[in-house]
Amino acid sequence: MSALSTDWIEPARDRVRVFAQYDHAFEEKADVVVVGSGPCGAVAAFELAAAGHDVILLEEGPPFTVRDFELDGNLSMTRTMREGGLRMTRGTTMPTMQAVALGGGSLVNSAICVRPPDSVFDRWATRYDLDRTDRAHLDPHFDAIANFLGIAPTPEEVQGPRNLLFRDGCEQMGVSSEPISRNVKGCRGSGECFTGCRSRAKQSMDVSYVPAALRAGARVFTSVQVQEIRRSGRRVTGVSGQVVAPFTHGAAKGRSHRFRIEAKAVVLAAGCTATPVLLQHSDDLANASGQVGENLQFHPGVAIAGVFPEAVQPQFGATQGYQSLAFLDEGFKLETLWAPPPLLALRFPGLGEELQARFAELPNMAIFDAIASANRSLGRVRKRFRSLEPVLEWQLHPDDAAILRRSLHVIAQIFFAAGARKILPGVSGIPHEFTNVEDAAVLDSSAVKPSNLVMGGNHVFCTTRMHGDPTRGVVDEDGRCHDLENLYIADTGIFPQCPSVNPMFTGMALARRQAIALSERL
Repeated sequence: MSALSTDWIEPARDRVRVFAQYDHAFEEKADVVVVGSGPCGAVAAFELAAAGHDVILLEEGPPFTVRDFELDGNLSMTRTMREGGLRMTRGTTMPTMQAVALGGGSLVNSAICVRPPDSVFDRWATRYDLDRTDRAHLDPHFDAIANFLGIAPTPEEVQGPRNLLFRDGCEQMGVSSEPISRNVKGCRGSGECFTGCRSRAKQSMDVSYVPAALRAGARVFTSVQVQEIRRSGRRVTGVSGQVVAPFTHGAAKGRSHRFRIEAKAVVLAAGCTATPVLLQHSDDLANASGQVGENLQFHPGVAIAGVFPEAVQPQFGATQGYQSLAFLDEGFKLETLWAPPPLLALRFPGLGEELQARFAELPNMAIFDAIASANRSLGRVRKRFRSLEPVLEWQLHPDDAAILRRSLHVIAQIFFAAGARKILPGVSGIPHEFTNVEDAAVLDSSAVKPSNLVMGGNHVFCTTRMHGDPTRGVVDEDGRCHDLENLYIADTGIFPQCPSVNPMFTGMALARRQAIALSERL
């Protein structure tokens, strides 16, 4: 394991700690301790520090710089993802990846920032007794984050042919599409979002909100694993845990010195799968409603590869540069996609020479995907014995499987409208490829069994859901746990339901609102 670069911390070295600096157990005090440095935690830490509060931001993973990024997709996953990128759900088997690094998922996601339609918030308000969670109340927070990060539609000059073919196919079908708005500044269209942006154009939290929090006076401790939330009566008193070596994923062999931090308030932003496990390990904290770890929802995603007569050179262009929201009312969103070829190969049929032939087609290939609002497909998060890794149980509902089949058919139509000579659906039990749109109609039929869909689900929600009724939810509209006076949750676990679009922007807007509300109570 090589030493990680730390150039970015020079201006605030006295307020940042990395693994090499821990040589003994320690204790600290702060007004607020924020657990997790992903999009929601970083926003909360910055807003609280900017308001003049003493803030400590904790992150289990290490900081990464350009020299630490690995272009090999498999190696990158083992370094940046929990469980080496091999985390899976039980029940309906589906891979799901959560990052462990300073900046959280923003380090390795595609920087997509989309505001949900009004209908999403209307549904949340009606079904979950919420009064202030609508566009009118949240748009000022969306606007503030957009201005801070420079969120804007992806310009055409960095789209590359792969993304523009999606646009062209949608136009031919009369389907609306648009460039994806992303938190980037000076994107070069290198298509490396998944393995880390070497141009540092992506405004991930480690180059945006975390440095801003440091400038505002916050302290940042990396390579520390929070293992317990401490409390006294109806108040939490802080957190405790151990230092963990980078790339050991918190395993016992990588743990060393213990630490304890006392705070006036605790903000949990560890993520939708980690926060409930931490609460469960802390004597089932904040769970009078019985909802901690329940209601697990995903954006299950499916994708198709299309092969064109001409070279597409898919490695060039924004990782995900174009989208269509035209089918949100039907339950799915369409996007373009690219990832390292070894990961894409998981969807390729065949072995040996056949698989080799598929790789030879990569220069002419594009990937289009769909993510479904699978509100009927539910699961739960449960703790493991002596481990902070979760057990994820989840079952794809037949009605949501029908939405995914429909989305595959629409993607196939877009490919052929854009001029593809064939598509690779990546679905077991049907032909490996189709060369015309008529045959591809089988994708929207009972021939596609739910168990044969190749899905991925990296957008995760609802395990500590927000609800106006304390008996039916974990937190209120300000993210404060109903059971406790000073424990807050700021991650996508507080979503009442799937947001229909990519969740990062919504999570950050809610976190900003929560931080302002908490600041007023301190």
